Amino acid sequence: MWVRTLEKLEPVPVIETARRLCDRIGARFPDRGIHLVAQELVGLTEQVADTSAGTRRRSRLVQGASRGMIAVVVLVALVAFGFAVEAAFTEAPDNGLDWLPLIESAVNDVVFVAIAVIVLHSVPQRVQRSDLLAKLHRLRSLAHIIDMHQLTKEPERLRDAFASGEGADVDLTPEQVEYYLEYCTELLSIVGKAAALCAEESQDDIVLSTVSTIESLTLGMSRKVWQKIFVLGDGRATPAP
Repeated sequence: MWVRTLEKLEPVPVIETARRLCDRIGARFPDRGIHLVAQELVGLTEQVADTSAGTRRRSRLVQGASRGMIAVVVLVALVAFGFAVEAAFTEAPDNGLDWLPLIESAVNDVVFVAIAVIVLHSVPQRVQRSDLLAKLHRLRSLAHIIDMHQLTKEPERLRDAFASGEGADVDLTPEQVEYYLEYCTELLSIVGKAAALCAEESQDDIVLSTVSTIESLTLGMSRKVWQKIFVLGDGRATPAP
């Protein structure tokens, strides 16, 4: 039992919706490839949810280790800087130009420490980004697979002229083709929602950009499928002469 919330997209309802859709497709097209695609999408959606939880745990561990390393680097740098300052004033050069090498060395040390701190600070974000981008890549590939399934489901192939033609879907009635296309749009919608789950776990610009790209991709594919559905519906509604 999941609790409804309006603050964020929760993974449980997305997974349950994907499972119900898979069951509906299996009941109508148990031997079709679209059913296997639906099963793959359910598994991938569950992996996205599990990865999100695992990524949070690993990010906390990596973040703790990163902060510890930053503290050590800063502490060592401060101790070294303290010894350097003490040695500089103890053996202070008589000529002002002799201070230049010491100042240059201090500036270099500060730069190197700053770079080390920035790199260590970005490690948790890069770890999370790697995990999420791997799942987003699979979701994008699955969206193209769904699109391939609907490509041959053209309303024109149901006409008499294509009844005996090569590549005609003679084993599907117009009603079955319409259901098939509607299932494709629902699968694409689930792909977009699974991608959005990744955005709930990250504020990384690359991850958010990839999620936006997948959502735009699935939306564009769904529009093409709905155009076919409208054409198919018009053809079925038009009485035969």
